[in-house]
Amino acid sequence: MDDKEFNKFRDKIAEHLGVSLKAFYSYEQNWQNIPAHVERQLLFLLSRMFENSKDREPCWVIKKCPTATKKQCPAWKFQAGQLCWFIYGTICCGYAYKDWKQKMEFCRSCEVLKSFL
Repeated sequence: MDDKEFNKFRDKIAEHLGVSLKAFYSYEQNWQNIPAHVERQLLFLLSRMFENSKDREPCWVIKKCPTATKKQCPAWKFQAGQLCWFIYGTICCGYAYKDWKQKMEFCRSCEVLKSFL
């Protein structure tokens, strides 16, 4: 792969993340923190790259959520157990993280998110 081809990929990634190339460079060089909406989009795109993601167990099975908790959780309500980390207000281990930063600190150590990273 030459520089031009690599730059095309970089341009496409920035486009899919909804950011300018200048912003993308600043994240790459650690000049600027990656905003929550960009991190969310990147994780979502990565999760969709895996064809077998639909075959994976939902989070409530993996985490063995009690029925009462499960029925209150948005991941259960929307049947989005592979995308629990993407949905605000999910209840994991008895706690609903309403702040993206707190939620992602918890989710990064979770086997549901780790399964495709």
